[in-house]
Amino acid sequence: MQISDNLKEEVLSFLKKNKKADVVTTYLYFLEKKLKIQPVLFIREKKIFQSKDGLIKNLESQGKLWRETEIKIHFQKESVNEQTTKVYICPFTGKVFGNNTHPNPQDAIYDWVSTCPENTERIDGLRVKRFFVSEDPEVIQNYIVKRKEPITKTVYSSAVTGKLFNSKAAVIEDFVQNQIKSIPLVEVPSQNRFQMDDELLQFIQEKLQEDKISSFVEALSDLPEFAPYIEGWLDEEATG
Repeated sequence: MQISDNLKEEVLSFLKKNKKADVVTTYLYFLEKKLKIQPVLFIREKKIFQSKDGLIKNLESQGKLWRETEIKIHFQKESVNEQTTKVYICPFTGKVFGNNTHPNPQDAIYDWVSTCPENTERIDGLRVKRFFVSEDPEVIQNYIVKRKEPITKTVYSSAVTGKLFNSKAAVIEDFVQNQIKSIPLVEVPSQNRFQMDDELLQFIQEKLQEDKISSFVEALSDLPEFAPYIEGWLDEEATG
């Protein structure tokens, strides 16, 4: 088993900070750094996975991360159309109400000009409720803007929360931020609150075989800095 200088320093630093760390805990820390293992807890399912990417791939393959759906986008209703025969126009902003597109166009224009910020005309300190009325087809024609047809757009809903997002990437980003939590590899075998994913369980069972732990200790024994820790582990084993 090869232990690089960088790994040696990381393990040594870990042991200095965790003076009571046993050989298995130290070995797991070594594996985490050497193999770049970054377990994550999927909070909702109370399950630990070997990596964030592995969890996301797992959920995607089962259709448990996002769902493709369609939404209709309607554009604002037109104020004037080909059937309009009378319009009420704000002289300050050009806002227009048609007699067939608004249930109460005259009340609407009164309300509009009475609160319109652009209306600076005052009589006795009161805002002037001045507006134009026209039944001229040519005037009305000037205000007709063809309404855009509704469009259908493909979006994505989170299979976990049901929230809607514009892209799959946004679903995944929200999932990573709110649904998973990192957990050190050294804490995984000793905890009993959460279930381990089969891949992670197999990884730990394979790596925690006695011969592999022994190889790790033998590799450390070639490094004088670890002698005090190895002696402590041997004493602990002898008295255990």
